[in-house]
Amino acid sequence: MKKWLKRTMPTPESIHESRYLGIFGKLLHDPNLWRLNRHSVSGAFAVGLFVMYLPPLGQVFIAGALAIYFRVNLPISATLVWISNPLTIPPMFYFAYLVGCWILGIPAAGFKVQFWLDWHNWLSVLGPLMLGSVICGAICSIIGYLTIQILWRWSLVRQIRRRRERYRAMVESRLKTPSSNRQT
Repeated sequence: MKKWLKRTMPTPESIHESRYLGIFGKLLHDPNLWRLNRHSVSGAFAVGLFVMYLPPLGQVFIAGALAIYFRVNLPISATLVWISNPLTIPPMFYFAYLVGCWILGIPAAGFKVQFWLDWHNWLSVLGPLMLGSVICGAICSIIGYLTIQILWRWSLVRQIRRRRERYRAMVESRLKTPSSNRQT
């Protein structure tokens, strides 16, 4: 997992040149923003998945600011917000709106194109949508954080087991083959 992340992550130089994240200047020199460890990556997933449910204005900037504040992996945080894109935003935000309506106990409007295109209806939708977005973002954030923690730990345990097996095999092979250099 770590090798794949290293291959696919943007370089610090490309982030420094980014028009969205370049404004952070010297804050981008913190080495914690570029580390690939369990805590940094899982924290980056938490930040990125939370911000992906926020309104799509300045998501990369917000994810970058939060990654710098929490000192988690910046490229992963900024990349994950792109899960919400023009294809995924309508179902994501409609679901968030439904969650907000359910929590507030108000009836939800159906998914009729005319209703959603009329900007006069947006004020009645805004409250449930924002509440649902924060709740969905928080749930996605927690699930993402825990999933990465579990996967990372599982991968580490597998790696340790393999090393132990190789070590045991090496020790057993040395014990089974008599060495010509042994003196009795």
